[in-house]
Amino acid sequence: MKKRTFLLIFACISLSVGARQRVSLDCDWRFTLADSASFAMSDYNDSHWRRLNVPHDWAIEGDFHANNKSGASGGALPGGVGWYRRNVNIRRLTNEKLFLSFDGVYMNSTVYVNGHKLGFRPYGYSSFEYDITPFVHDGNNSIAVRVDNSDQPNSRWYSGCGIYRHVWLTRTYPVHIRHWGVYIRDGKVEVAYENPKKEKVTVRNIWSEKGRQLWSPDNPKTYKVRTQLLIKGKVVDEVETVTGFRRFRFDAKTGFWLNGKNMKLNGVCLHHDLGCLGAALNEDALHRQLTKLKQMGCNAIRCSHNPPAPELLAMCDTMGFIVMDESFDMWKRRKTKNDYARFFDTWAERDLSDMVLRDRNHPSVLIWSIGNEVLEQWSGAEADTLSAEQANLILNAGRDTSMLAKKGELSFNSLLTKRLVDIVHRYDTSRPVTAGCNEPSPDNHLFRSGALDIIGFNYHHQWAKDVPKNFPNKPFLFTESVSALQSRGCYKMPSDSIYQAPRAWWEPYTDPTMECSAYDNMHTSWSCTHEAMWEAVKHTPYVAGQFIWTGWDYIGEPTPYDFPARSSYFGIIDLAGFPKDIYYMYQSEWTSRPVLHLFPHWNWLDGQEIDLWCYYNNADEVELFVNGRSQGTRRKTAGATASLSGSAYHVGWRVRYEPGEIKVVARQAGKVVGEQTRHTAGQPSILRLNIDYRGRDLSFVFVDVCDDRGTICPHSDAQVFFTAADGLEIVAVDNGCPFSMERFKDDKRRAYHGRCMVVVRGKGTLTARSYGLKPQNITIQ
Repeated sequence: MKKRTFLLIFACISLSVGARQRVSLDCDWRFTLADSASFAMSDYNDSHWRRLNVPHDWAIEGDFHANNKSGASGGALPGGVGWYRRNVNIRRLTNEKLFLSFDGVYMNSTVYVNGHKLGFRPYGYSSFEYDITPFVHDGNNSIAVRVDNSDQPNSRWYSGCGIYRHVWLTRTYPVHIRHWGVYIRDGKVEVAYENPKKEKVTVRNIWSEKGRQLWSPDNPKTYKVRTQLLIKGKVVDEVETVTGFRRFRFDAKTGFWLNGKNMKLNGVCLHHDLGCLGAALNEDALHRQLTKLKQMGCNAIRCSHNPPAPELLAMCDTMGFIVMDESFDMWKRRKTKNDYARFFDTWAERDLSDMVLRDRNHPSVLIWSIGNEVLEQWSGAEADTLSAEQANLILNAGRDTSMLAKKGELSFNSLLTKRLVDIVHRYDTSRPVTAGCNEPSPDNHLFRSGALDIIGFNYHHQWAKDVPKNFPNKPFLFTESVSALQSRGCYKMPSDSIYQAPRAWWEPYTDPTMECSAYDNMHTSWSCTHEAMWEAVKHTPYVAGQFIWTGWDYIGEPTPYDFPARSSYFGIIDLAGFPKDIYYMYQSEWTSRPVLHLFPHWNWLDGQEIDLWCYYNNADEVELFVNGRSQGTRRKTAGATASLSGSAYHVGWRVRYEPGEIKVVARQAGKVVGEQTRHTAGQPSILRLNIDYRGRDLSFVFVDVCDDRGTICPHSDAQVFFTAADGLEIVAVDNGCPFSMERFKDDKRRAYHGRCMVVVRGKGTLTARSYGLKPQNITIQ
């Protein structure tokens, strides 16, 4: 009852006089998955509609199905048309402006206030604002939003559906700072403002503190600037902007420099979904993702392949991530049947401009990207006759040199590239512009434009040696890399054999397990292993860094499989948030924290030959013991090509399985500096619950199926049932399995390789039960 009262009170917003007031409109919306023109009318009775808060994603609440038009690449979840409505009680004032803004609506949104159509925005990743002053009256006002994601497929990954980011109502004086009208560069503040009556206006900027500490991933120091407009000494508008100071450059010979320090961009690509929560923004879930990446040693994020939620950039500012902010996955030529290409001619300039204007003050944003693997790299390249999966594969695997630019030719595609770069530079010249290109030839139409400040390769690490010759005096970066395939808990042996899936884009890949190998020995036909890529980046001075595909698994694009697979295998961390083994290789290379990680588990067939790997740092050598007997001491060797004994990044052994215990002992200068053991698990006996992450709103709880000694049972797929009490609410469940058909919005989940996860909201007691196992509970404080 208390919650309902709060929402009703919040729904009646009465704004008082002030310089600027901005309030959230996230609460107390009504929603229906239906379509009628009458839904836009101010007097429509929506009392029978579902009541909810935004951000909201209706697709994630649905069932996975082969007939959903999004296809496996789009997550095999439903689309459709949905409507949102809510009422706002506003006390009108004289001399005021009212604005309604949306951080993101996917997609084709049409917004109405009191039955008046405000406008249409097709791109689901753009933030936008409407002036609603002429349409608002004193008292109760209706807002209606139509969202149309029925024309599918329109994305190569899971997009989500609905008002999936925050909504805001802003009141200002007629003389006011424009939306995104403050631009801070090198400590200087530029202000664009509206002054309809040409009054005498004074602009004042107040810094939160003196001094100029430099921003970096290790010291993400930010400052706040309050920009004020004054008329006759009275403040009539004020906007607060977060900014920071840093000195950076990309050098063609020495790579990336930040504040005088030469360093690598140890980055990952991230899609916008939050796993079992879908596309609906949640700050706790987002912070959890970034926290795990930070602990791995990651220092850079590529927003793939669209403008991110503003909250992601704000977190990158304060947590210390360098960001490549990306605009589009396609330009005029489409990759899927109904994608953004159909809107590009009309909307690209607006959407690109809005991204730069919105994001240009973030100290974390160091690179703009105008596109990812766009087909305009080639002349006449079309994907109209291909499926989403075929288009995705051919973009990464094949090319026709006849479609490259001719010597001395500046094609339409090159001119279009220059046009987009010019749009970026119109609003910000302080950052370089690049594009993720999977055509490495200098005759790529985007490269031939001469407009890109940084040459960006997606994959093709074997071409990196030719970059200084092909692109003289141009900085170079791997805008996307690796695309290795891994399932947490699955191990394909022998581990020193490389498995390529698919071997070519036109060859379907089948494996009845629908799994990939968690050794670093499986990748797509256009990519390589993690170790091979890191070897190329680490030891090539002019390579500024890389953005690994991907930091986390994401819904959709389940390469190399098709339905019933419905989420990716690319991530370093799985969809539920469990790190895969490769996480610890990067942690051993990218951080100074002690790492000693032995894998795989120790439950196999008697007499089976098993490959054991160990990632480590801060040690000279590692010795393996099986049931107390030494199996030899290993040291890392040169190179990234794995042998039975390891590589430059891991050590390994091949041993015959016998139940019991395996142990590794790490030594530095002969002194033991670390030990780790693995035990053979017995029969499942208990459930173990641990809070993986506790946020302000949500908590993420890991559940392990264990034997009576507490060892995880790696082959268990036990069904786990959850109940919540004392005010706790179950929000979603997951297990990291890319081919599970279980719903995310449920109170039960099967374990995948012995583990699953539940997301809860609030405080109270969570209980987990499974047939034949001792139930366990945990209290969320």
